[in-house]
Amino acid sequence: MPAFTGAFYLSRRLPRSFYDRDTILVARELLGCYLVHVVEGVELVGRIVEVEAYLGPHDLAAHSSRGITPRTRVLFGPPGYAYVYLVYGLHWCMNIVTERQGHGSAVLLRAVEPVQNVDERTSGPGLLCRAMQIDRRLNGHDLVSKDFYAAARPTGESLEVVERPRVGVAYSGPWAGELLRFYLKGNLFVSRP
Repeated sequence: MPAFTGAFYLSRRLPRSFYDRDTILVARELLGCYLVHVVEGVELVGRIVEVEAYLGPHDLAAHSSRGITPRTRVLFGPPGYAYVYLVYGLHWCMNIVTERQGHGSAVLLRAVEPVQNVDERTSGPGLLCRAMQIDRRLNGHDLVSKDFYAAARPTGESLEVVERPRVGVAYSGPWAGELLRFYLKGNLFVSRP
């Protein structure tokens, strides 16, 4: 992985229009992009290698299927904001809100490949958040900011994407088998091949 300066990542920060599109398209196009979190002047950078798409209130695996609650308010938009929540009372997980305001769709970040100043394991949404220092304080954070954002992958990079069912959504009936988990083929940091 090439070593880039902070100016490189910031100059390639994804605009809000990137997130204001079809959730599956956003999920696939986030692969290979960089997640950047600036903590006390230090850039934590990971290359996004695994994601899951959650398609809105009709998707029974999505938090939005339960409607707007204090927890899910951020999930309903606008697009380009972080939806961070605690799962099992133990692990923070991060989604990026997609599509139009009120839609309730998002992309869960499942794994990143460490690039810069990330020394912990990052294969799985809880491990990713721990390593990238993402917690409740970032819920509702605008990802078009200068201190927490996604940056475009290098132009012309060719990626082979694998599609599989999402993890841990057996409760969602027919939605459990939908191919809405996407990851980079052969990447060692994917949580589950």
